[in-house]
Amino acid sequence: MTRPQKITIIGPAHPLRGGLAAFNERLALELQQQGHEVTIHTFSFQYPGFMFPGKTQYAGGPGPEGLRIKRSVHSMNPLNWLRTGKAIARERPDIVIVAFWLPMMAPSLGTVAKMIRKNGHSRIIGLVHNLIPHEKRPGDVPFTKYFIRQCHAFIALSREVEKDLRAHTAAPVDFAPHPVYDSFGDAVPRQTALQHLQLDENNRYLLFFGFIRAYKGLDLLLEAFADPRLQAIDNLRLLVAGEFYEDKKKYEPLLGPRVELVEDFIPNSEVKYYFSAADLVVQPYRTATQSGISQMAYHFEKPMLVTNVGGLPEIVPDGKAGYVTDTTPKAIADGILRFLEQAPGVFSNFIREQKQLYSWKHFTDVLGSLAQ
Repeated sequence: MTRPQKITIIGPAHPLRGGLAAFNERLALELQQQGHEVTIHTFSFQYPGFMFPGKTQYAGGPGPEGLRIKRSVHSMNPLNWLRTGKAIARERPDIVIVAFWLPMMAPSLGTVAKMIRKNGHSRIIGLVHNLIPHEKRPGDVPFTKYFIRQCHAFIALSREVEKDLRAHTAAPVDFAPHPVYDSFGDAVPRQTALQHLQLDENNRYLLFFGFIRAYKGLDLLLEAFADPRLQAIDNLRLLVAGEFYEDKKKYEPLLGPRVELVEDFIPNSEVKYYFSAADLVVQPYRTATQSGISQMAYHFEKPMLVTNVGGLPEIVPDGKAGYVTDTTPKAIADGILRFLEQAPGVFSNFIREQKQLYSWKHFTDVLGSLAQ
């Protein structure tokens, strides 16, 4: 974008918590630093309580400094969609970036976008984290098609989402990889992290991080960790840090004494300690498009083990930034063993170089080209 623009981002942000909120806030900060005027319109009401699987949708503490965030969109109130869309249309933003991740949000986000584009000025760009949901529900297809019709162009965070979008629209679609999450602070010395988390400094730690749902495959990792070859390594531990978004009971038989479970949402200020303590970040997903966890691992310069699904192998080249395995407990265990047999730091140079490719500046450059 060659001149300052008036930009509106529609999607989760403070006081809502989670990766989508962190993404939108970091994107807004980058755009502001480039001289643009940015407003985030977040949800005044996002999910009904009975539909939200975690403990709370809200973050504690103050919001990010220097960002203009308005609680505007009620996901279940059609009258609100019309009012909010008309209000933003009157503001005449040059660019409107609408985050999309779940078909259930398509009626509200699509209607707001539809009302905005009636002003004949604003360029509507769909920022698509995921087009085809991991967990299917009635109405997914018509809801998604409705949202797609309201956008002038789309930016996809993985090649798989780009392919899905091109199959559903003739509008311009571009790909920009999920930028590195650098908003959680710098890494701390390993010893400092382990002491902070009250973990044994003599152990090596595999890290599973983030909320726990069936598609993320924690059960596969727990079965892999029970492999006798891994259990024979006395100082190996599995650190699981995240909130259960489904029934914990199915995991309980797999939780052994060498699994360190932190069963809670990890606040931003604590993230650096978990990644700094880890030797290897493991993402045993059954399905995926892309993952913010990979970009957090890149920021903290940690090797990864991912399964061969969706866009994960694009982000984690096998044998360079870590390992790519099949989605079976044995294959995951084999990959962990391969990592443990490597010399420490063998992936460090590649990860450090690759990290530079995932800049927020590159992401906003792609946005700017779509806005033309």
